[in-house]
Amino acid sequence: MRQPAPEPPTATRGALGPGDPMSSSRTRWGAVALAVAGVLFVLYPAVRPWQDESTVEGATKALSSGAWVAAHLFAMVGFILAALGLLAVWNVVSRTRAEPLAFAAVVTTWIGVGLTLPYYGAEDFGLNAIARKAADGQVSDLLGLVDAVRLSPVPITVFGVGLLLLAAGAVLAAVAIWRSGVLPRSSGILFAAGFVLFLPQFFTPPAVRIAHGVLVAAGSIVVALALWRAGDAQARQ
Repeated sequence: MRQPAPEPPTATRGALGPGDPMSSSRTRWGAVALAVAGVLFVLYPAVRPWQDESTVEGATKALSSGAWVAAHLFAMVGFILAALGLLAVWNVVSRTRAEPLAFAAVVTTWIGVGLTLPYYGAEDFGLNAIARKAADGQVSDLLGLVDAVRLSPVPITVFGVGLLLLAAGAVLAAVAIWRSGVLPRSSGILFAAGFVLFLPQFFTPPAVRIAHGVLVAAGSIVVALALWRAGDAQARQ
């Protein structure tokens, strides 16, 4: 009896990706997302007005400006892109023992971004609208309204929890990168440091906050470069 012809060998999946034809493209797009996020996190404190917001004049000038809206919008888009970029980290390490950590990093970061963005929206659009009304003489207690928006218990708690989850997600991503064996082990350290310091930097002078933006950018771009090289390796498999 004739034996059936053997099936042609199937391509084995490489260590750097899940093996589908789009894996390299996903990784590279994630790298681009992280790199753009890094640039936006520099622009956020660099563009933000730094007038003395403890005075009515300073708060009105800063909060009512277009630069205020642009700066906080840069931060919001940066958070979204950073979260999307971690999908590429998960994609790259998905065939390694670090996959559960990378998945946890993605989930934790996405929840953190979801909790952080409402506060940024209030800072950006809400305070800007209030300050413009104050500039027109329609608001008598600008500083009181600003404090109410920023320091009410529920918003400030949600914001704080969101930033802590972002920090946790970045640390998980850095540990996943370290353990994966397919990305440079130290490439996630600056990224994690930048997001761990995101909450404390709000209590520092403008120069320190701008330096922090540079740190977050550096960390994001280092991970982006590592991912881009991983994408090249996936494409060659």
